[in-house]
Amino acid sequence: MERDHLSKQIDTIENIEAKLNDAIELIGLAEAAGDNDTIDELMNELQVLGKNASQSEIECMLSEELDNSSCFVEIHSGAGGTESDDWASMLFRMYFRWGERHKYKVTIIDQLDGEEAGIKSSTIKIEGLNAFGWLKVETGVHRLVRLSPFNSAGKRHTSFASVNVLPVINDAVQIDIVESDLRIDTYRSSGAGGQHVNTTDSAVRITHIPTGIVAQCQNNRSQHKNKDECMSMLKSKLYELEMQKRRDKANEDNEKKTAIGWGHQIRSYVLHPYKMVKDLRTGYRETDTGAVLDGGIDEFIRTMLELKISGKGFTLITEDD
Repeated sequence: MERDHLSKQIDTIENIEAKLNDAIELIGLAEAAGDNDTIDELMNELQVLGKNASQSEIECMLSEELDNSSCFVEIHSGAGGTESDDWASMLFRMYFRWGERHKYKVTIIDQLDGEEAGIKSSTIKIEGLNAFGWLKVETGVHRLVRLSPFNSAGKRHTSFASVNVLPVINDAVQIDIVESDLRIDTYRSSGAGGQHVNTTDSAVRITHIPTGIVAQCQNNRSQHKNKDECMSMLKSKLYELEMQKRRDKANEDNEKKTAIGWGHQIRSYVLHPYKMVKDLRTGYRETDTGAVLDGGIDEFIRTMLELKISGKGFTLITEDD
């Protein structure tokens, strides 16, 4: 798989280089002929090539152990009831749409609906090359400011939700799990999922007793398949726990254990009184909030990855509102 990955990267770079050389040659011919329309068209192509080259450059630098892996994305609503549950569902849609845009396979693994609207929590699996490498920088608390759709007075409301991104562990990474350390519970599925929902005890919850880590899955009709998915997710969580211990030991920021609330957010999404999505680590911002919430988060990811790869680190920017 690694060989195929490297071969694909080389092919991409060679393709960009060939297109760049062709464009430069054609621009020279168009300038000689005074063909401004062709020059404009070629300049647009060069801008696209520039973006492709930037993305390829970052992908070449995704060199951490599991960057090329698929991933699990966990979303949890913060304190705030229905408002936060609705915000969690908006983030769920944003990442689902991001995965679809990138031609990844996106599957709902587990979901707990809110009491009135939205979701309390959701886990989706995004399968494809570099999914974890790209999305790992999305881990953190996300803040929403808007006019409340659930308040008749239409008051401004702030909601929080947390996102945690875990790599899908491949066979090359050894995770030893002792069977006696596990408690396995089965229960009836709930929510969307097909005809088998609420008819059989196909949903599975696995608790790793020594750590208290829980993994659960209800998206498959087969209890056996749900158990396999749970085990995969459990391995991912145990791997991340070990990586977190190493980061703590090296005195790095422990972002995953912060509260879901004020002061700990990595990105702010403001829909009122103005429209702005701002990353509080890089300062990058977008005013087209609709596009961002529809999955258009590539520039946020790219900017954060560039900062991370540069080794310069970051300081969270204070929000005034």
